[in-house]
Amino acid sequence: MSEVRKNRTTVDIFGQQYTIVGTESTSHIRLVASMVDEKMREISSSNPSLDMTKLAVLTAVNAVNDLIKLKDLLELHEKEIER
Repeated sequence: MSEVRKNRTTVDIFGQQYTIVGTESTSHIRLVASMVDEKMREISSSNPSLDMTKLAVLTAVNAVNDLIKLKDLLELHEKEIER
């Protein structure tokens, strides 16, 4: 049985370094980290008094909200294609 190769990538998110291990390419991991960093900076600029935990949770809430919207849109398009 072949083992899935995992990539170890160090990224910077909101001034903190994280080592992320995953099966995605290094460029994909860096893209995801960059998008998380961008969203955290956007939220922080609107709410500068947030502590890191609250900022991280709001970033996660925003990301999941975007995911749900995309899933709903995909489902809508799939239903249109079925017709």
